[in-house]
Amino acid sequence: MENINVVPCEVALLDHMGSDLSVVNAARVSFAKFSNIITDGDKKLISFLAKNGHWSPFAHCSIQFRIKAPIFVARQLVKHQVGLSWNETSRRYVDSPPEFFFPDIWRTRALDKKQGSGEDISEQLQKECFTILENVTDLCLNKYNYLLEIGVAPEQARIVLPLNSMTEWWWTGSLYAFARICKERLAPDAQQETKDVAKKISEEMAKIFPISWETLTH
Repeated sequence: MENINVVPCEVALLDHMGSDLSVVNAARVSFAKFSNIITDGDKKLISFLAKNGHWSPFAHCSIQFRIKAPIFVARQLVKHQVGLSWNETSRRYVDSPPEFFFPDIWRTRALDKKQGSGEDISEQLQKECFTILENVTDLCLNKYNYLLEIGVAPEQARIVLPLNSMTEWWWTGSLYAFARICKERLAPDAQQETKDVAKKISEEMAKIFPISWETLTH
């Protein structure tokens, strides 16, 4: 592991616009009404909007994150496009040493579905799986560095890097869009590594939009 830079996933809140009050005022603008504070009636209105699929008031609030995660997690999350903007680091241009993700635990395959995980595998197999991942990652990293040394273009050398390579992106979207993502990616059958990123996003969203977030994600 000496040459392998293993790092955890990161979710950093960069910026945001709006609040629960913004949702209320967006909903009531059709009546030419405006509030300065959240009332109990406003809380009921937010709940009504969420439960009845009135999504547009929630789209007036936006949030911007910087996220670092392994490629296999990023490729699951980038499938969500509606109401979102995604700009990602590219190893065509970046010369910094690659970083890698290692799971905390290895899981068995789920028996009742085509995707997902089951219980943790045995302790003996845990060690074997970590050894395999370490060896594969080390081999790919060495070959990647060698290709660069002999003059291969970075945009081609990156081909040999594994899916546990870390990538980084800015992700901006509406309150409603992120709620839809987290509701899906925090479901019981979601992949744990993707769920971990969604959980971090959800924690930040709950701080900014406590009333809306509770209603939209439950």
